[in-house]
Formats: sequence, structure tokens, C-alpha cells
Amino acid sequence: MKPIVLSVAVDRRWLLPLAAGSALSLFLLVLLTTVPFPFPSASPSRTLFVEHKLAPTPPSAAGDSLPRIAYLISGSARDASALRRVLLALYHPRNLYILHLDAEAPDADRRDLAAGLAAHPVIAAAGNVRVVERANLVTYRGPTMVASTLHAAAALLWGPAGAGGSDWDWFINLSASDYPLVTQDDLIHVFSKLPRDLNFIDHTSNIGWKEFQRAKPVIIDPGLYMKKKADVFWIPQRRSVPTAFKLFTGSAWMALSRSLVEYSIWGWDNLPRTVLMYYSNFISSPEGYFHTVVCNAEEFRNTTVNHDLHYISWDNPPKQHPHYLTLEDLDRMVASDAPFARKFHADDPVLDKIDAEILSRTTPEMPTPGGWCAGNGSDLCSVIGNASVLRPGRGAVRLQRLVSALLSEEKFHPRQCK
Repeated sequence: MKPIVLSVAVDRRWLLPLAAGSALSLFLLVLLTTVPFPFPSASPSRTLFVEHKLAPTPPSAAGDSLPRIAYLISGSARDASALRRVLLALYHPRNLYILHLDAEAPDADRRDLAAGLAAHPVIAAAGNVRVVERANLVTYRGPTMVASTLHAAAALLWGPAGAGGSDWDWFINLSASDYPLVTQDDLIHVFSKLPRDLNFIDHTSNIGWKEFQRAKPVIIDPGLYMKKKADVFWIPQRRSVPTAFKLFTGSAWMALSRSLVEYSIWGWDNLPRTVLMYYSNFISSPEGYFHTVVCNAEEFRNTTVNHDLHYISWDNPPKQHPHYLTLEDLDRMVASDAPFARKFHADDPVLDKIDAEILSRTTPEMPTPGGWCAGNGSDLCSVIGNASVLRPGRGAVRLQRLVSALLSEEKFHPRQCK
């Protein structure tokens, strides 16, 4: 059987256009593969990434307005009166305050503290002090102090505007055994000249003996799930030092910028959460968590001022806790130019001396006088005047001297995260 052959007549009029089109297509193909054209990139836009949309609030420039300081003041059982005294020594209507008596203190102490502050005419008028009602159990050796600090920071970011939900610049954590060595007028005056992104945090990557005794052991802190304080549990196995981030250590007391606090709470690139999970099994995690976060985050690592703004008297080598300060230490405290000192016994005579000679307080129940005071005579600070009026004194001179030295070419960049 012969094969069937289909014969198709071709219209020769289409041969020339077809050949020309083929030649043009071949030319364009060669051109596209050899010559770069400014066509849109196929890579996704930065706006598609989560990290691009979540970013810290840009800090206001130095000198734009007077800064506001947000304070966390913490204490435990039998610390309620000391907490109140520290608050009044630090008080200024511009600032924001959260007080935390941990779960070891009875509920009655928290209720009495809150009721007493609500009855204070100045504090009630300003509405800038809050007490943590659902207290956390805090054990310094585990991560519960870090959790408590993050809790207060989140409350300051999220709460109503009048109670501190907005418009503050630095977050400072203190305890009931701290005390100021300058007035808040002094501190606000000096800080008003500073870039608002600076973080005062004592830190080093030279962790030394802490690598073996704190980084490699694995511990469980009962404070995370029990109602009573107990020592940490030690796990027999040890772990290696992390490679995803570099460990830093330093003082547990610091002044953090609002932008760093937002980053630590929101954690849009997940570093703060990763580091928090690691430090949940770390001995004395308050001495490492924020230090490791700020020094491993590219946008914050060059904002650190390597100082905790405290005068503290340590043994050499340092022990777990510093010395309690007394009248014999007063001259050294003042000479340090630091705005805060610790530790103090409650109602130690040296506190009365600081009140009288440095803060101009006549009684522990009197707020530290400042330009905002609009009362008369002995009741000078019973009425709030213009909270933007500052009357800095000798404390501002000392603090300015310290800050100028810390920001000098010899100390600022050479002592940042390495």
C-alpha cells in the first residue's frame, strides 16, 4: 500500500514577512541575553519582608524637647517603704514610674503602697506612677528579673498616654536599695543635650570565668513556675557556647533608649526572643540579656555608652553582691559623678545626708524640689507648676562631666561592642 502524501499549496506572498519576523525575533533574543537593560528586578521588594515594616520609633533629636525618663523601681518583701522613699527622691512630673514589689511581698503591701501614692496630692495630680498588681516572683540568679523588666517595659509602651504609653525617651531600672545622687532637673537637663538613641549599659565580650560557670551550665529557675523562691536546679549536662550570637556580660543596671526597648519587646527579627530563650537557662541572666541583644543587633551595637550610671563598691575580685554604702562612702559617691548609687540599707543615715546636702529634701516624704514646684514655704513642692521649667544645680555639673568623658574620643567608640 502506497503512503498517502498530503500536498499543500504555499502562498509565496507570506514567505518574505515570515522570514523577516524570524530574523527580528532572533536578533531580540541575542540582544536580551547579551546587553543589560534597566528592566525591573525579579527580586522581591523590601516592603514584602516583615522586618522592613516593623521598626523602632525614630528617636527625637537632641534639643527638640526635654526628654522624659521611664523608671522601673523594684523591691521585694519589706521593701515597700524604701520603694516609696526612692520614688519620691526620683520624682518629677514629666517622668513615668512603674513600681514592682515582687510576689514574695504580701498583697497588702502592694495595696497599701498604691493607696498611699493615690493619696499623695502631687502624684495623684500628675497620674504618672503605677504599681504592678499581679506581681512576678523575682530571683536574681535566674531569668525572672529579666522577665519582670520586660513586663514593665511593655506596660510603659502599651499603656494609656497619660500613664506612660507614649512619649518617653529612656528606660532606667533601679531597685529599692538604689538612691539618686542628682536631682531629676539635673538629669533631664544633661540628657536633653544627648542623642536619644544612646544606651548606657556596662558591657564586655570578655566573659572570662563566666563562660565555664554561667554560660555552659544549664539551670532551671523554679521562680518561673513556683509561688515561693527556691534555689535554681542544676542540670548535669553542659552546653557549648552559642555560635549564632556572641555573648556579652556586664552590670544589671542600665539606661536604655526607647528604640532599643521597642526592639526588645517586639523583636521583629527574632534576635531578642532567641537570646531570651538562651538566657532562660543562664545563671544571673540580668547581667547578660540586654548586653547580648544590643551588641548583636547591627542597628544598635554602635549606640552603647559603656557605663551603668552607678557608683557601686565591689570587692576585688567582685562577689555576688556589692558592699552596702554608708556615710564613710559619701565623698567617693559624689566624686564618681554618677547619678545613682547602690546598695543602701533602708533608712541608713547616709540617705538623710544625701537628701539634705544633694537633693534639698527636708523630709523623706517630700519630692525632690525642681523647677516644677509651685507651692509656698515648706509646701513648695505640693503644687505642680510648669514641668518644663528646670533648675539644674551642682549635680548637673558633675553629671555633665561624667557624660562628656564617656562620650569623648578616647572612651566612646573604643569601648563599644567588640
